[in-house]
Amino acid sequence: MDKEELFSKKNTIILLLLCFVFFAIQTTWLWQLMYPIKYEEEITKYTQQFDTDPFLVLAIIQVETRFKEDIISKKGAIGPMQIMPDTAIWIIEQGDFSPYSMEYLSKPEVNIALGSWYLSTMYKQYNQNILATIAAYNAGPGNVNKWLVEGVWDGTSDNIYQIPYGETRHYIQRVLFFYDRYQTIYEKVF
Repeated sequence: MDKEELFSKKNTIILLLLCFVFFAIQTTWLWQLMYPIKYEEEITKYTQQFDTDPFLVLAIIQVETRFKEDIISKKGAIGPMQIMPDTAIWIIEQGDFSPYSMEYLSKPEVNIALGSWYLSTMYKQYNQNILATIAAYNAGPGNVNKWLVEGVWDGTSDNIYQIPYGETRHYIQRVLFFYDRYQTIYEKVF
């Protein structure tokens, strides 16, 4: 085989590999491998029941725990959606959930039910402002209410830098990244 033939075969192989990579990137299955959904049944059930955006639930679970169920944070947040025990008690009372829900807070079904209800409630409280909802999920509604009332933050993406908690600013950005990613990948699922 001469140099020219070898060069031609090498270029053909490279071109085929590039075509394969381009095709793979454009296909949903590759993205679904990179961003799998765990708890699809629970997420579907409770986001429909509580009229919650399933992509927001997916994004929050991804950022909070990467879909691991037996996680307890240093601050005491529990389960895939990392719900604080005090918040869980409030959700159980306000959402008319079974008191036994507290015992099973680390279980994905219970955790996702409570978390979906909570997100739906906050989304309504903040007049469908997804940024304020995400901020409240991270920093607490009391802080977000204070920021909005005192004019510290106006609730817009252009002024996220005004949020006094760096953790919350970063949290919003991460959740929005995964929110967009899950919407793109799973638009036909939910």
